[in-house]
Amino acid sequence: MSRLLDSFAVMFGREPAKPTPAQQTDAAKALFQFKREPEQVKKRKQFIKEEKTHFKPGNRWRIRRWISIVLVNLLFVLSYQFDIQVVEGALTASRFVGFHMADLNSALQVMLAYKEVVINLVIGTSTVLIVWWLFGGRSFCSWVCPYHLLGELGEMLHLKLAARGWAKDHQLHRGTRTVLYVVFAALAVVTGYTVFETINPVGILSRAFTYGISLAVLWVAVLLAVEVFYSRRFWCRYMCPIGMTYGVVGAVSPVHVRYNAEACLHEGECRRVCMVPHVLSMTKFGWNEDVKQEIGADCTRCGMCVEVCPTGALKFDIKGLGKLL
Repeated sequence: MSRLLDSFAVMFGREPAKPTPAQQTDAAKALFQFKREPEQVKKRKQFIKEEKTHFKPGNRWRIRRWISIVLVNLLFVLSYQFDIQVVEGALTASRFVGFHMADLNSALQVMLAYKEVVINLVIGTSTVLIVWWLFGGRSFCSWVCPYHLLGELGEMLHLKLAARGWAKDHQLHRGTRTVLYVVFAALAVVTGYTVFETINPVGILSRAFTYGISLAVLWVAVLLAVEVFYSRRFWCRYMCPIGMTYGVVGAVSPVHVRYNAEACLHEGECRRVCMVPHVLSMTKFGWNEDVKQEIGADCTRCGMCVEVCPTGALKFDIKGLGKLL
């Protein structure tokens, strides 16, 4: 339970901290001492050198995620354009073969604004909650959200520009997202209006794809420009309350990424590619509380760390079933 609460604290903005000896298991302490032996340090450095020379990470999980995002959003478009009524609405609120579905954060905003519990929203959110609890973490973000795909492309461009000195990543405090979550909720109560939905790029893009482009798309373009030139993953890391909502829901999901410290080289490649690198703090040398740990609630389940890990220290896992794919 303490590890779960710590995971929430990190997601809400607290910086990860190196565990004290009292927080580490005996097995973790023994492994740490073993890896500190001069011979083991020498071997690890040699393995890292060989890995950087010979290991070539693939793009399986990225390709799978991009296909998933495109197909889910395309389903809304095709259903509307051909009037087949499989999926109606947008990602924020929809009906799937007549059954109500509602984004958790959007539904909360509506109920706070109107100050009543709408039964259709309760039904819709219950279904969505179960689905994203099963998949775990912030998997909605990396497997369904259309802005996430644009943000990932923007991040690639940002890294290329930054390498040439044409852009710089200005990091903000991650607690900003938590503060904004409270602010948007309070605005909904006070104004009786879902203020967040007017700037929510998920809803803006989902509606634009299906019903046509509006001026609101300019706001999405501004966000992308900020991410490309000023702050890497600005919206997802520091602003968006949606991911935090799904992070809470999926914190104890049966599907998770599992870390095995025994196999880790601690070279940090996983943190370099991670969209939310604070969740991988335990991969730093001596930072693991136990030999095997689940990645925290803020994990997007994107699979990037799994892809770049040469030793299999990070793997998708289903509780009770073992390794996934």
